[in-house]
Amino acid sequence: MANYKSAIKRARQNEKRRLRNKSLKTRIKNIVKDVRLAVSEQSNEAALNKLDIAKSIIDNAAKKGVIHRKTASRKISRLSRLINTI
Repeated sequence: MANYKSAIKRARQNEKRRLRNKSLKTRIKNIVKDVRLAVSEQSNEAALNKLDIAKSIIDNAAKKGVIHRKTASRKISRLSRLINTI
């Protein structure tokens, strides 16, 4: 455990950020899975709706620095390409 006041505060901040990042990454994984499931069921309308939600969540995570902006772009691009195959 940290001994200095600033290091103790930094440890607290890091823990808060770790939990926030973890929840956002889990949300990304779940929504990507939902989009892929909708595509596999060939339900075009549901897949498009879920894609819009996924874009929003992924872009938000990139904006907050949870994932890199190019990673976000790649994920969105791959999901869009997948939906275009329907």
